[in-house]
Amino acid sequence: MRCAKEDLLLYGVTDRSWLKEETLYQQVEKALKGGATFIQLREKKLDQESFLNEAKELKELCRAYKVPFVINDNVEIALAIDADGVHVGQSDMEALDVRKRLGEDKIIGVSAQTVEQALLAEEHGADYLGVGAVFPTGSKDDADDVSRDTLKAICDAVSIPVIAIGGISEENVAELSGSGICGIAVISAIFARPDIESAARELRERTLAMLGERS
Repeated sequence: MRCAKEDLLLYGVTDRSWLKEETLYQQVEKALKGGATFIQLREKKLDQESFLNEAKELKELCRAYKVPFVINDNVEIALAIDADGVHVGQSDMEALDVRKRLGEDKIIGVSAQTVEQALLAEEHGADYLGVGAVFPTGSKDDADDVSRDTLKAICDAVSIPVIAIGGISEENVAELSGSGICGIAVISAIFARPDIESAARELRERTLAMLGERS
């Protein structure tokens, strides 16, 4: 199995917006100490060399914590550093093409907002789906809202794990109970907080509680 459901419980997506005096490495390590179970490196503006060096360091960090590490969109970087996989959106490289490039042993995550997109991604070799935005979010300018009914319909339609993303926080994570997801993906709910480690720990506990309430 390339990706276990348990790995997707608390999926942290990096963002340089809140680095202040810290490095991304330091912030990701705090998230891992707090209980993040999966890390996605998301860089939209970094030059290729800096991206590559950062990805190498974070891959080793995640390996030390035995947590999967994937790259957002950039298959070339993922191949160059032997990352655990890649996450792609609907406007990025199609899952079938990514699988051909990465091989059979790598994790592929795909963003989906409809049942049709979800079924196609599964058919083309996706290991998990990221569905959202489930709540309003300021982290992604292009994020359209996905209703609870659609989220549940996607979970019911596919056999691969589904995580919710978009606007999730300690305050609203319980509202996702019963939707069929196996975990959550967050950006600001961890990395924008003053105490990243405790934010991750609290979010992990609340996510476990939310999943425990699921019928």
